Amino acid sequence: MREEKLKIIKSVFGACYLSGSEHLFICPFCNHSKKKLSINIDKSVWKCWVCDKHGYGLGYLVRRFGNMRERDQWLKYEDAVDLMDFDSLFESPDTPVEQRIDLPKGFHTLTGRTPSTTSCAPRRYLFDRGVTPADILKWKIGYCSEGEYAGRIIIPSFSKSGYVNYFIARSYGREWPRYKNPPVSRDIVFNELSLDWSKDVVIVEGVFDAIKAGNAIPLLGSTLRIDSKITQALVKNGSTVYLALDKGASRKSAAIARLLAGFGLDVYDVYTSDIEDVGAISKEEFVFRKKSATFIQRDNYLLERLAAI
Repeated sequence: MREEKLKIIKSVFGACYLSGSEHLFICPFCNHSKKKLSINIDKSVWKCWVCDKHGYGLGYLVRRFGNMRERDQWLKYEDAVDLMDFDSLFESPDTPVEQRIDLPKGFHTLTGRTPSTTSCAPRRYLFDRGVTPADILKWKIGYCSEGEYAGRIIIPSFSKSGYVNYFIARSYGREWPRYKNPPVSRDIVFNELSLDWSKDVVIVEGVFDAIKAGNAIPLLGSTLRIDSKITQALVKNGSTVYLALDKGASRKSAAIARLLAGFGLDVYDVYTSDIEDVGAISKEEFVFRKKSATFIQRDNYLLERLAAI
């Protein structure tokens, strides 16, 4: 199995030379003229000694830089050590492939050009929060005038297949509690249908933060785990991630950063300690903060593990 894996790695990255137990290749991240990408087949770890890109799991490299044939070949030799073999890591035969739900009773869209009498209050609430008509159209925002979610703004989430898989229900009047969301799993990529995986992805707390942040995923009050669907999607797409969590969530942000950096992703921290949340600022202000974001270094444990190759 080791030789077969090495054969695939060589097919992806070309010629190499052996140094101890390491195979050294041209790094596809920095394209340094010398072979500085160190790959250890047995330990399933990799590191470039020039640009410092590194991580666990060789499957990530094959998936990101290999062709379809090489990816298919790699699947034959996946094992428990390879943390980047995503199919075996994340799939569960007891979990539905795609969660689907209905929009609540009494839902009315706010995307129409002619406002109705009952839509004035929800529209005013959204405008007061800095949500524009273009945002309403993009996020397919509506409200409920009757039923269990009456008096609430409804922001639906669409799966990558275009089906509703969750929705946020936020009161725009005196209804309590302020948020009353459906009793289904929150382990989704909220509104994945509208995400552009070729661009930077911003991780925020709530959906109103995501509206301000642009190409963003709200955590819906939870965090990221190694088996979260958000984690799966980010790592599969090799995303550059910007963390813009609420004020006082530094420990949560650090834990997420360690998790994602452990998969070789570039992670940046957007400064939010002086504001309540991203939803409280303008889109222009967020763009400025994002440009000033700080790159998060990998944790010491990972560096020690890689340095010991």
